[in-house]
Amino acid sequence: MKVVVIGGGFAGCQAAIQARKMDAEVHIIERTDMLLGVGNVGGIMRNNGRFTASEELSYLGANEIIDIMDNLALHKNIDFTGHKHASLTDIGKAEPEIRRFILSLGINIHFKSRGVNVVVENNSISKIKLSDGTFIDGDVFIETTGSTGPMTNCNKYGNGCSMCVLRCPTFGGRESLSLKAGIKDIMGERANGTPGAMSGSCELPRESLSPELLEALTTKGVATLPIPSEDINLDKLSQKVCQQYALKEFAENVILLDTGHIKLMTSYYPLENLRKIPGLENARYIDPLSGGTSNSIRYLASSPRDNTMKIRGLNNMFCAGEKSGFFVGHTEAMATGALSGFNAIKYLLGEPLLELPRELAIGDIIAFANETLDIVKGKSLRHTFSGGEYFERMKKLNLYTTDKEKIKDRVKSLSLLNIFNN
Repeated sequence: MKVVVIGGGFAGCQAAIQARKMDAEVHIIERTDMLLGVGNVGGIMRNNGRFTASEELSYLGANEIIDIMDNLALHKNIDFTGHKHASLTDIGKAEPEIRRFILSLGINIHFKSRGVNVVVENNSISKIKLSDGTFIDGDVFIETTGSTGPMTNCNKYGNGCSMCVLRCPTFGGRESLSLKAGIKDIMGERANGTPGAMSGSCELPRESLSPELLEALTTKGVATLPIPSEDINLDKLSQKVCQQYALKEFAENVILLDTGHIKLMTSYYPLENLRKIPGLENARYIDPLSGGTSNSIRYLASSPRDNTMKIRGLNNMFCAGEKSGFFVGHTEAMATGALSGFNAIKYLLGEPLLELPRELAIGDIIAFANETLDIVKGKSLRHTFSGGEYFERMKKLNLYTTDKEKIKDRVKSLSLLNIFNN
């Protein structure tokens, strides 16, 4: 069984691990020189409902990356505006750790390999064409190319290319391979109907902060600094991908998190304004490099899929991460990745595909993301366990809990304990 995963973000990595555990030959096609994609500027784990989802995923048997991220946590059980019991991971160390683990499993990683087209025969994909003109064949394909970029989209729908962590100018833009196969993409929208959404946060080097501020962040993991009244911009809150941060407090304050680098929880902030804030007089951006004016635009290329993560209209292509819906976060990517890797192998074995039940938060969010596409303003919803509309839904349905034994019993009662290790 040969599985080809296109895209090496958190979703692609988890899909590859899952398929390899089921004895497949696995290849990851990654257009840059690093794994984890936009997750390289993440680092927030277990906040709010992500605690529940992380434990569900672990009890289902897909705990590999979660364990790595937990072990790299700089701060645990941190509370900040709108968030409880968060872990802040040293995200700079995550990529090499996860890369080494994946290679130890015998998974093949093809860096600087950009998929640009597909060969389709009888509604099945037989080969992926790479930008250098070569092809890679497979029995089943999992597309986790994300929905961010390329540069033309950031110019068209945003404030320009920010030369973000995806580095499209260097490695070439993302291509939607399901679209190349004839399956129309689903585009997300902002509240005003504009396609896409402004991506997450910017990062500051530790050495650019004042010693006092850095000491506070190193000790507590979070710092909240008031913004001068003349610089408060409430309109920005509706532009951001991560609606769990669309709270008034995030417009009235600069909120900093210690994730190795210092994470600034806004999609962009003019540098001259940032330096007006005590402790940030010498601040500068490291990613995105144009974080004073812009950030990347996401949610431009999700695939229509069923709740087993299989792309509708193609026999042998599955999807995960942002390619499978307007999801936000590492945990959400890993959840969809594990299921897609599992079902890709079940498909090759001719066995029934798994649809996770809605008694689990993971099963519910996968199904809910599909259902909301058909409601008014549904394409402007962002689905995350950590906040916004879906976290409120979790609480309403009594899916949210931090009781590990309760989560284990829930998974066990559904006869799904360790299913991803079978």
